Amino acid sequence: MNSACLTRCRPRAPSPGLIRAPTASPRLLRPLASPGSSRCISASPSQSKHHDDDPRFRDLGKQISDEYAVVREHYETPKNPIVLAHGLMGFAELRLGAYVPPIHYWRGISDSLSTLSGPSNIITTSVPPSGSIEERAAKLGADIAAKAGGRAVNIVAHSMGGLDARYMISHLKPANVKVMSLVTVATPHRGSAFADFLLDERGPIKLANLYGLIERAGLGTQAFGQLTQKYMEEEFNPRTPDNDEVRYFSYGACTDRPPLLSPFRQSHRILEEAEGANDGLVSVASSRWGKYQGTLLDVSHLDLINWSNRLKWTLRKVWMGQARTFNAVAFYLDIADMLAKEGL
Repeated sequence: MNSACLTRCRPRAPSPGLIRAPTASPRLLRPLASPGSSRCISASPSQSKHHDDDPRFRDLGKQISDEYAVVREHYETPKNPIVLAHGLMGFAELRLGAYVPPIHYWRGISDSLSTLSGPSNIITTSVPPSGSIEERAAKLGADIAAKAGGRAVNIVAHSMGGLDARYMISHLKPANVKVMSLVTVATPHRGSAFADFLLDERGPIKLANLYGLIERAGLGTQAFGQLTQKYMEEEFNPRTPDNDEVRYFSYGACTDRPPLLSPFRQSHRILEEAEGANDGLVSVASSRWGKYQGTLLDVSHLDLINWSNRLKWTLRKVWMGQARTFNAVAFYLDIADMLAKEGL
């Protein structure tokens, strides 16, 4: 049975590598006829049959359950530097005061990649957190031009960062930037039903009412309107074709419905009803672009950047004997390994 995170994959034997690592595009689908009936991990037989009949849940591609549970001993090193591009409301490093340790968007990920490839071969970029795609893409290109020194690069982008990279590659084409590949991780290539919900003036949440607060914080608000399904399907995608000289890869993720107090509970439900399997913010259907590498099971949008709740998993292991099946560091090291094997 192949449905939304219903079927677990057996772990594959790790492939040998060369470098020692640190130990540390279908169209958008219409809503379900029966709202709230889909689950990522488990479901009743009737729900499972309903999922099997729904193409959104059949078409998960390769289902990845625990291949990235632990860091392997060896990974190959890519030929070209890796650029890390963050998502909406993201940052490279956030400082809250002189006595508070800085918060890193790529927690442990950039350090591990630097150990694998060398610090000069990992470029962490920073773009306006909630600016327009055009504004963010321009800053992304400027960062790469300044830090890559004319070297060709592979871009690995989380969430909205993938849209910034696509726009930069297809439209801006900076003279001193040569992109060999773009790997997008849970990027809303076809927009998000949750963005539609937030911007619906008839809905219970009025995002427009929050714009004043966002602007007073010195941030832009253009990004939100550009993440709707209508904008992506009717404007962004038609005028942003892929570059034939760039290799495109993508990953998606899905998780079971979050617990009651999770900030993703409502967004997950809305996406589940409208788009199917999702990670709490981006659906699997919207994540697919270029060569789809597979769907990560039981992984949330924040798990993908190593922002998992460590206390939660510690308690699960102690009291329930449940081991964590996803390690974000292992995932990104494997992306580097994949790029190396692709000759990139």
